[in-house]
Amino acid sequence: MFDTLITGGTVVNADGQKRAGVGIRHGKIVALLAPGETAMARSFVNATGMQLLPGLVDAHAHLREPGLTQKEDFESGTHAAALGGVTTILDMPTDDPWTATAGQLSQKMASAAGRVSVDVGFQAVLCKDDRPLDELLALAPVSLELFTADVPDLYRFDGIGAVAEMLRRVPKAGPVIGVSPGDQSLLEASAGRGGSDISAFLASRPPLAEAVGIARAVLAAAETGARVHVRQINSKAGLDVWRRLRDLADVTVETTPQNLFFTADDYAGPDGANLKGSPPFRSHEDVAALRLAVSEGVISIMATDHAPHSKAEKSAAYPAFADIPGGMPGLQTLLPVMLDLVAEKLIDLPALVRMCSHNPARRFGLGRSKGAIAVGCDADILVIDFGHDTAIANADQVCRAGYTPFDGRHTAGYLTDVFLRGECVVSQGVLLLPGRGQIVRHVS
Repeated sequence: MFDTLITGGTVVNADGQKRAGVGIRHGKIVALLAPGETAMARSFVNATGMQLLPGLVDAHAHLREPGLTQKEDFESGTHAAALGGVTTILDMPTDDPWTATAGQLSQKMASAAGRVSVDVGFQAVLCKDDRPLDELLALAPVSLELFTADVPDLYRFDGIGAVAEMLRRVPKAGPVIGVSPGDQSLLEASAGRGGSDISAFLASRPPLAEAVGIARAVLAAAETGARVHVRQINSKAGLDVWRRLRDLADVTVETTPQNLFFTADDYAGPDGANLKGSPPFRSHEDVAALRLAVSEGVISIMATDHAPHSKAEKSAAYPAFADIPGGMPGLQTLLPVMLDLVAEKLIDLPALVRMCSHNPARRFGLGRSKGAIAVGCDADILVIDFGHDTAIANADQVCRAGYTPFDGRHTAGYLTDVFLRGECVVSQGVLLLPGRGQIVRHVS
């Protein structure tokens, strides 16, 4: 007997979709039943006419704990994720303090326990000193993050030699190494030219810096045999380098939904401060190139870079545009915005699952339990009704920033229910079971 049987729906996975019943026991998917096949269960969910997707895995988010909880915390960020169909968050290490040691990672995990409404995996940052990695790796972070520009010196690997040396230190069976591409020399050269307006900010982080950073990451991975994931690409120059070099090494790349919808021109509008982030939005030509790459499957993963700031922080007066805190919310809107891309026919539903569930789960060591509606996986399931749409509004956002860059957009499809390990944690836009999330770890 099943604990729960979801009947009548169309199961969507990365390799296609088919009608099937989903049998759940002890939080796991234990059977996929043929249409019309009957079975006993303690509870039934009628999903006739609905699409069933695996819960989304956001591989790049900032939940802001510890030390920055005026911006976000574990409760508010995972609440937003649950409402948006993100059932697993991979949290970045750039809090206060940065998550760089086993002690800091252990404390972060302990602080999150019992307070998260979706599953959370933690990412740790690599440092330039020669501290041992054994104790950190023993805690199984889902990635080790390597930064190449625009961060404190302890965490900044300026040249390809430093990047390659660090990659050699990470065991091959360890977690993937996330590389944020950039070039410190270009950043410093731009700073020397001065300027405080939007154009100065854009010039400080040009597409050339991204392209150089991507080339450095791929070539260092090819030289060392490391597994590398390149963070947030959004320029045509970066894409051109990626297309040419990606077959040289075991590398993947991500972008964000906002990079597909906004350009640098939007910074001059009334919401310019709320849209400011890094890398900056690019030109219309860059957006067109990125959309083409997404449609062709050149982009491995779609993540949010969820990085909220308080309203006071975003609305304050600053000497320069570059000084505005960078980042914006994204967890609650990832699914509806991606469904909009499906409605545009830029991608199909299996491609959505590949970029937002299957690929991040496998790349970050969660592939045995997340990212698919398949026997043996956690029963993290989204029920979507394409007979209704979703109106995205600032007033509905539950993250601490209280806004979304997609305010006013109507998107195809409506998320009716969210299951986390077989429990219905969200129904009709309401969080029913807060605190049901668990800490997840990298599995080799």
